Amino acid sequence: MSATTIAAASAPAKDAAIAVRLGRRRRVADRLNRVLCVIATLIGLALLASILLTLIVRGAGGLSVSVFTQVTAPPGSGGGLLNAIVGSLIQTALGTAMATPIGLLVGTYLAEYARGSALGTAVRFVSDILLSAPSILIGLFIYELLVQTTGGFSGFAGAVALAVIAIPIVVRTTEDMLRLVPVSLREASFALGAPKWKTVILICFRAARDGVVTGILLSVARIAGETAPLLFTSLGNLNWSVDLARPMASLPVTIYQYAGSAYDEWVQLAWAGALLITAGVLAINIMARLLLRKRG
Repeated sequence: MSATTIAAASAPAKDAAIAVRLGRRRRVADRLNRVLCVIATLIGLALLASILLTLIVRGAGGLSVSVFTQVTAPPGSGGGLLNAIVGSLIQTALGTAMATPIGLLVGTYLAEYARGSALGTAVRFVSDILLSAPSILIGLFIYELLVQTTGGFSGFAGAVALAVIAIPIVVRTTEDMLRLVPVSLREASFALGAPKWKTVILICFRAARDGVVTGILLSVARIAGETAPLLFTSLGNLNWSVDLARPMASLPVTIYQYAGSAYDEWVQLAWAGALLITAGVLAINIMARLLLRKRG
């Protein structure tokens, strides 16, 4: 048998050996990646469980009827978080009410009318910047825009700051959900003679409704726990006040003020407030997940 014949016969064997070694390396790398992913997941879940357990243990001890029925009071006189809870609800609701129509209109424009246009690219760029901007910068901007010009802190300024934070979230979600609507639905509507605006409202928004609502809920969950913007805008108020033209209490700011206090009862109220915010944000996120699952 010639050397050429032997070399030709041994070539498949060498290829097979190389394939075996590559397959073994890939299996080892795959198992290593899986192990690392599992470890990272367990660490994340452990940290989350630790945070939630600490909140439940420390916060549940401060929950009582007075938390929901009494306003914040000086040390040693009891008190609750009623004014902070109501103030947070008012500012979050007003901020959401201002952000939702603006976000829906801008998201609709980007998804349906501005594809490939320079203006659409610019608007999307600005929205992305707002989406990633630190909330404290937005608070400073509203401070200069409203607080300085009007001469005082107010609940309305706080609501505007929260609205600015929520707008890009609603914009991005609305745009993404409308882009997921099949083109065939639009074409069928156009074939029946429906104008563009009616197609968007009656067809596209109906198909993307659950996703759009999910985006609004996620924006609410985002702004519900914001503290820095409210420190520069609504400031806080230890007394009962629902006047949007005056400083207004909020749960995040009250937690910030009470958590570093030297009074144990204030610290306990801060833990109770943190538990309330966490429970509210978790409930909103669960609702959003359920809506997404329903849509899927």
